Amino acid sequence: MRTVRIPLAIRIPAVVIVFMAAIAVFISERVLTRLQEAQTRHLGDLATVYLDGLAPALVAPVVREDVWEVFDIIDRARQTHADLKPMETVVASADGRVLASSDPRRHPSWSPLPSSFLAERTTAPTIASNETEGRAVARRDLSSGDRIVGSVHASFDITPLLAERRSVLMTLIGTNAALTLVLALTAWLTVRRMMRPVRVLASHLMASPEGPVEPIPETLVTTAPREFRGLFAAFNRMAEAVREREALSRHLAEEERLASLGRLASGMAHEINNPLGGLFNAIDTLKEHGERSDVRKRTIDLIDRGLKGIRDVVRTTLVTYRADRDARSLQRADIDDLKLLIEPEIRRKGLVLQWRNEGFDEVRVSPSVVRQVVLNLLLNACQATPPGGQVSLRATVEDAHLVATVEDSGSGLSDSAHDVLAGRRDQAVSASGSGLGLWMVRRLVREGRGTIAVTPRLPKGTTIRVAIPFAREEGLADVA
Repeated sequence: MRTVRIPLAIRIPAVVIVFMAAIAVFISERVLTRLQEAQTRHLGDLATVYLDGLAPALVAPVVREDVWEVFDIIDRARQTHADLKPMETVVASADGRVLASSDPRRHPSWSPLPSSFLAERTTAPTIASNETEGRAVARRDLSSGDRIVGSVHASFDITPLLAERRSVLMTLIGTNAALTLVLALTAWLTVRRMMRPVRVLASHLMASPEGPVEPIPETLVTTAPREFRGLFAAFNRMAEAVREREALSRHLAEEERLASLGRLASGMAHEINNPLGGLFNAIDTLKEHGERSDVRKRTIDLIDRGLKGIRDVVRTTLVTYRADRDARSLQRADIDDLKLLIEPEIRRKGLVLQWRNEGFDEVRVSPSVVRQVVLNLLLNACQATPPGGQVSLRATVEDAHLVATVEDSGSGLSDSAHDVLAGRRDQAVSASGSGLGLWMVRRLVREGRGTIAVTPRLPKGTTIRVAIPFAREEGLADVA
């Protein structure tokens, strides 16, 4: 499963949001808890003041069970403590019956004490809040001497307190959310500004495999932060060195190409000189015995064969080292023509050449690319093989690919040459200068979207397998 990597410019603001959210939750919980404690304490103080004010006046009437006097005391107390906002006040006897209440219709005298009031006995006022109903209930026992003679109960409206608590909560949420968004936006802008030089460097590095290495413009170098100026300058020096090395590699590759052509020309000189000697002899024969028809026929046939041989050698050389001007497919004869170019080197070193070119008549592959790749590999194989050794070529078609396999019985491919074919090194020029030919092979195969595989050949030698995919009909003109 592929892991999705989140950009740093998003990860840091996300971390800020998470931390700010955690801090906001902690601060909000502490603020609300302290507010609730303060409100509860304040409400308890008010209930204590109210009930403690009623208790001394109610003891005697409760002992006498004087309902009217109890009711009068409750009514006067409610008017006196109007700012406390008591919703209900109920005075009960020791056995839990209502003596009098601020709402006689709801709680008539001598009725059981409602369950909504506190039932636990205590000498000090106790208070319990019911946020669902928006009320708080307080109780104060009435005592005469050491005997509990009754109790007074009061309920208070706490909806303003709950509204204040909700207001504080909404204020905290809004403030923390706004602060979190501001800090996250600030972090995003800050990180984006800090990462701008990194993006510039990354864009130039990612563009390098697709084309020439371009240096970072001087305007960006001078305006970059001080920490990145040295890095940009080092990248520009590296880019300049890479461009110089690529230019040198192209120059050396062209020289190697011309040198290879020179070596081939020297070998082909023998192929041309031999027919020329025969042609001159034939011309002399015609001069001396041209009047004889049988001599004239044999001599003209000899001249025709000699001229055709010279024509084939010259044509094959020109076609191999000249890019195709017209879009056409590779024919089997294009590979067979390379025999004429490699045979002088084969004879010079006394090598054995095995040639298998089969399985196709015409394929959609650039002839120029294939000819140059195969010829360079054959020349390299001839150079690596000692006299009396064996060089072989096998060309065939496999899975919409043209596959050319070159084998030799030499001492094996060097590590540097292997790195050149594998693309791990730009050039590997040995003392004999064979590295640039392999570099050109790798470049041509890469341009043709092909692959190269190098394996050892038993008991000794090297096997190089090149596979080049077929091109589309309309794309042949651009392959070479």
